[in-house]
Amino acid sequence: MANRRAFLKSVAAAVAVGGVRPVLHGAQSQAPATAAGIRKSTLISMLPRGQSYADRFALARASGFEAVEMQTITKEEEATEIRDAAKTAGLRIHSVMNSDHWRLPLSSSDPEVVTGSVKGMETSLRNAALWGADTVLLVPAVVDAKTSYQDAWTRSQRVIRERLLPMAQDLKVTIAIEEVWNKFLLSPIEFARYVDDFGSPYVRAYFDVGNVVFYGFPQDWIRTLGPRIVKLHLKDFQLDRRSGQFTWKNLGEGDIDWPEVRRALADIKYAGYATTELSGPTGDAAVYLKDVSARVDRFLAGEKPVAS
Repeated sequence: MANRRAFLKSVAAAVAVGGVRPVLHGAQSQAPATAAGIRKSTLISMLPRGQSYADRFALARASGFEAVEMQTITKEEEATEIRDAAKTAGLRIHSVMNSDHWRLPLSSSDPEVVTGSVKGMETSLRNAALWGADTVLLVPAVVDAKTSYQDAWTRSQRVIRERLLPMAQDLKVTIAIEEVWNKFLLSPIEFARYVDDFGSPYVRAYFDVGNVVFYGFPQDWIRTLGPRIVKLHLKDFQLDRRSGQFTWKNLGEGDIDWPEVRRALADIKYAGYATTELSGPTGDAAVYLKDVSARVDRFLAGEKPVAS
């Protein structure tokens, strides 16, 4: 009960002052910024699954993307193939999306589940080191009927601090916490506080522009999180707020105010990667990816990213 009171008191204090503690440093990315200040990336799942990694990476590069975000790879031979293919294509692997945090949440009360989750993150961190990526995306906890919000907070922070952060520091790979539909980190103030609690430059925020639309406005979250944001996901959807139903849309065709999002990113001087997280192509992959890439260009220019 004391821990719960302390937790609620800290959140209330953050609300009262309208902010949270500053992070330890404000660098956005180890990569140099382009003229637009943000670099374009796509998620590996948006590239045709039936093709080799070499062909997929070449297609992404030809479509105008500078980088790709990979998912966790457990086979060493496959991981080596990915590294070599990216180098040949001139495509940066800038981030790894950890694969086991939903199936095996760090917030579980079952030690075996937590151990499995830790092993998955360790694999992701090793992937990142092999590929030259500076970040691993982590969904830190899942609140459900068996896991309270308080337990999700304290359990996940303890595991990250004791079992993951030392390895991340040794490899110089950042653990980037993402907000997603897991009933956790439901406000930008809480998100910022969660990150700041670690007091480490190796725990930052991976902000998904689309994931907060159900209960907030991405531009507000961006300005609150500020320099804590180390990576971005770009997605869009149309939301019926009465029914809670939504439809996935291409960039610029949903409810997000993209010009305002761009202004918010400029306000915090964000200069890292923005990764498109949309459905994969159903027709001509080259045409689809070039269109998505062009939409990102329009977004970066401060325009609504609709088709030309």
